[in-house]
Amino acid sequence: MSRSAHPAGPRHADVLPEAGVASAPNDVNALDPAIWPTSAQRVDGVLHLGELDVTALAGEHGTPAFFLDEDDLRARARAYAAAFEGVDVYYAGKAFLCTALARWIEEEGLGLDVCTGGELAVALAANFPAERISVHGNNKSRNELQRAVDARVGHVIVDSFAEIERLAEIAAAQGIAQRVLIRVTVGVEAHTHEFIATAHEDQKFGFSLRDGSATRAVAAVLSHDSLALAGLHSHIGSQIFETTGFEVAAHRVVALAAAIRDEHGIEVDEINLGGGLGIAYVTGDDPETAKQTLERLTGIVEIECATVGLQVPRISVEPGRAIVGPSAITVYEVGTVKDVTLDGGHSRKYVSVDGGMSDNIRTALYDAAYTCTIANRASRAEPVLCRVVGKHCESGDVVVRDAWLPGDITAGDLLAVASTGAYCRSMASNYNHVPRPPVVAVRAGKTQVIVRRETEADLLSLDPGVADFDPAKHPGEAIQGASEGQSRGSAQR
Repeated sequence: MSRSAHPAGPRHADVLPEAGVASAPNDVNALDPAIWPTSAQRVDGVLHLGELDVTALAGEHGTPAFFLDEDDLRARARAYAAAFEGVDVYYAGKAFLCTALARWIEEEGLGLDVCTGGELAVALAANFPAERISVHGNNKSRNELQRAVDARVGHVIVDSFAEIERLAEIAAAQGIAQRVLIRVTVGVEAHTHEFIATAHEDQKFGFSLRDGSATRAVAAVLSHDSLALAGLHSHIGSQIFETTGFEVAAHRVVALAAAIRDEHGIEVDEINLGGGLGIAYVTGDDPETAKQTLERLTGIVEIECATVGLQVPRISVEPGRAIVGPSAITVYEVGTVKDVTLDGGHSRKYVSVDGGMSDNIRTALYDAAYTCTIANRASRAEPVLCRVVGKHCESGDVVVRDAWLPGDITAGDLLAVASTGAYCRSMASNYNHVPRPPVVAVRAGKTQVIVRRETEADLLSLDPGVADFDPAKHPGEAIQGASEGQSRGSAQR
């Protein structure tokens, strides 16, 4: 069975892989439009993005680098904003966030969901309207809550009894009633990887329906004049292709809303069904459109509310990956190619690139699958099964576990990996003291560096044992600095 097949329906890109791999593609140079950004195309064999030659982009900005199709991202954001009247859409900043992206999201009419003080700081630095910000997190510090209240954010999604008391005290000192949503653990496990399924009982998020914690949380919020119960929140997981889990979650959340009405005489204003909507990572993945998804979700809530005699509250969702994930690619340079002999006389071609788990941990963490292609040329060589690996000192440093690439792939080739806009740069690390890549937006033949490349000087600046760092003694650092200077110069539009 191929990796993209699944006996129970569409494949979820984060589930553990089944035995076997997909067969070789008919055309190893083809770009599946369901996976690649809308502007991606080959011109004379070379991959182009945003009307720009990827080899030229790599020459100017270096590798590895994330290249983000701004028009593609804006179109996906617009599709959610326009898909269904009466649905509030909050972009989940944890997928990827910087000030430029926050401004684009605001311009396209979306709200913003942040889950740490750092993400809130980015949003406020971008002058994102605070009333359109929701603040998540299972362990918000007093300082983070204080900053949220000071900024007058639209919602705080409360996640523990201690947080309710903490937030109530802070809001009371400001003389306001902070609007809150109560995060409810509904006992629904999405068909996804265990580590990113967040609505089953044995995990850190939310108030359980089953043990009565959610009901007690409602009473705790209502006991404080400095808190205003705006609604209920549920999130069942990530990379979800089916709405079955949402149906069960909505049934249980609406039942709680009805119980709140019956016990306290109030109806909640909002039900937030979270995010987790899937994207295509490999051929065969078949996510729904924004319109299809939102129509299904609103229909589910409407039916459940009619059953218990509730007015339909405002519905909100939090897509992150579904907006930014398909919009970006990562471009690497191939360094080493070698054949490794396996049992039974077989061999596997290992293709090593100049990045790896420091810029994409998802393959190692979730066994996620990706699609990749040679970017600097087309090839007529027969495809061979390859494993794309990184430069880090870990055997699990895998970027693409099973990739069909031309048999003539060689050192110096550029390799582009699709659908890396979500969680790759935001989860990036400095493992092995590797500086993190830049994010470069492309649009209509122009570029804009929206997150600059980290340098060795950045890493050393955090080390108090380093004094008088001299870039001249570190040639790699000097090259990176020159590349960034060119990048900043090209950012002007």
